[in-house]
Amino acid sequence: MQPDELRNLYLNSFKKYGHAIVPSASIVPENDPTTLFTGSGMQPMMEYFLGAPHPKGTRIVNSQICFRSQDIEEVGDNRHTTFFEMLGNWSFGDYFKKEQLRWVFEFLTKNLGLDPQNLYVSAYEGNSKIGVDRDKETPAIWKKLFAEVGIVAEVVENAVEKGLQGGRIFYYGDGNWWSRAGAPKNMPAGEPGGPDSEIFYDFGVDRRLHENSEFKNKVCHINCDCGRFLEIGNSVFMQYQKQEDGSFAELPKKNVDFGGGFERILAVTQDEIDIFKTGLFSPIIMYLEKISGQKYNASEDSTRSFRVIADHMRAAVMLAANGVYPSNKKQGYFARRLVRRSIRYAKMIGIDQLFTADLVPVIVEIYKDSYPDVSQKLVQIQNALALEENKFVKTIEKGLKVIEKYQEAKESFVIDGITAFKLYETYGFPFELTQEIAQEKGQKISLEEFEIAKKLHSDQSRSSSADKFKGGLQDSSEQTTKYHTTTHLLHAALRKILGKHVQQKGSNITVDRLRFDFSHPQALTQEEKQKIQDQITTWIEAVLPVTVAHMSKEEALKSGAIAFFIEKYPDEVTVYTIGGKQDLTASAENLADSVQKTDENTSPDWISKEFCGGPHVKNTSEIGKIEIFREKAVSAGTRRLYLR
Repeated sequence: MQPDELRNLYLNSFKKYGHAIVPSASIVPENDPTTLFTGSGMQPMMEYFLGAPHPKGTRIVNSQICFRSQDIEEVGDNRHTTFFEMLGNWSFGDYFKKEQLRWVFEFLTKNLGLDPQNLYVSAYEGNSKIGVDRDKETPAIWKKLFAEVGIVAEVVENAVEKGLQGGRIFYYGDGNWWSRAGAPKNMPAGEPGGPDSEIFYDFGVDRRLHENSEFKNKVCHINCDCGRFLEIGNSVFMQYQKQEDGSFAELPKKNVDFGGGFERILAVTQDEIDIFKTGLFSPIIMYLEKISGQKYNASEDSTRSFRVIADHMRAAVMLAANGVYPSNKKQGYFARRLVRRSIRYAKMIGIDQLFTADLVPVIVEIYKDSYPDVSQKLVQIQNALALEENKFVKTIEKGLKVIEKYQEAKESFVIDGITAFKLYETYGFPFELTQEIAQEKGQKISLEEFEIAKKLHSDQSRSSSADKFKGGLQDSSEQTTKYHTTTHLLHAALRKILGKHVQQKGSNITVDRLRFDFSHPQALTQEEKQKIQDQITTWIEAVLPVTVAHMSKEEALKSGAIAFFIEKYPDEVTVYTIGGKQDLTASAENLADSVQKTDENTSPDWISKEFCGGPHVKNTSEIGKIEIFREKAVSAGTRRLYLR
């Protein structure tokens, strides 16, 4: 089964169950200060779990592109990646456990033809501390489904200690609870979550990584890491919300959030334990074999290097297609790290030539039909990655010169772990290269010293940025919601007072302040800043309604809505309007017909209408008092304002 075939089969299968197919959201979350990347399929759906109506109804299905920066160091085994797709179906207060588990089981066994004998599942054992009982319904449903295909499915406990015990349905603790923050104790107030049921594929006991490994004498169960079992999907029953006092209350409606690992499911359709041997990676691997002169499975180290390069380059290309290019800030930092790690590992398998730009078309070919934006940006992506590759080559040269200076200053100079980290942190000089140089001099670097220095730096960085993320994933959602709406008021005030040349160039919201970048040729005068602040205050005090409409992108533009990052938005968009008398919950067609066009003599009866994913206040009076407390230049022709 080819990647596009699997993706389309999943989407169309759930379409038959009444689900509307929606496009993937951007890999960069819109108006979310709590995270740099979309890391799960449910992340863009959060507002609908909390009660907001989805424009496509209560049953939704898609394949969401995701990136998890925290998994960079994990890449190299047979299953971990940084970039991945998540096959997802959702019920927003519609169907629940009975329908969900049957449909996903039928998809895996009937549509994909997986042998049900190879499928194992888990359930939540409950947590008395948070007042959530054991999930007895899920195992009962699974027992019935397995019985229908002639399998007696026993329910067992204590698998971590006692192993499989002949079971097929396994109870686990908070590992079978899902929220964006993880276990219940880690969830901030307001965050939704719930028990889940994971599905595992059994590759067989002969695939277990036990010979001469750490698992040789350990208990095997479906959630261990020995290699025999692979999690391929997870049905989350999103029915609880954490309260301010730490307790959990049921949401008004019970929801379903299913996430299926696209790369993993593709692998198991071929009974292939190594996801890098599927059509999502094999063209990349083949190209790397050609330019390196080495084979993928030549050695354990070689295989790891091939996997890291294949994953990182695929991720770098998909990030670039979503507007994230290598740099030293925010998302761009991770794009840069991906490219540089790829170059580092390429040297380990004998690739000394420049290769990143030539690899881009290979990756584009894999996604050209499902994600045409990648093809359209091919040359742009090639240029960006080639530029970063050339920069890194110079970085390596610079690092070598620094080492030479150290040696000249002190003939007996020893390259230790602390020096290696300084080179790594200051110049991006890879530890492995420093290690090779040390070995040539007959010296041995302490990896432990390097890791200690690295951890110390990481802890310091985490402490310094704690304030930015102190509110957790919800990040005091009431305040950030106010700032989201203030962003629209600020944009409207700037365009009214400074002129229509003003265009939003970016924004960032934390619980403490709003930062807004916009096009303007010179610094604002004190009088201009005061006028802008006064205008926003006037609108806030006017108790203007904030209304929402869902429509096609084309209809939204015709209605007068503005958007300056138009390529980021899907075909179906959400438009927020501040002020105005028309009913924006009406159909898009009626809305487009009713809008008043702006010219010299007339103006619309709304003061702001923009594409946006929310969340927003219901009326402007909820925002309260605001002030402009700082203004600065960002670059030529771009200014930055800070509000609180």
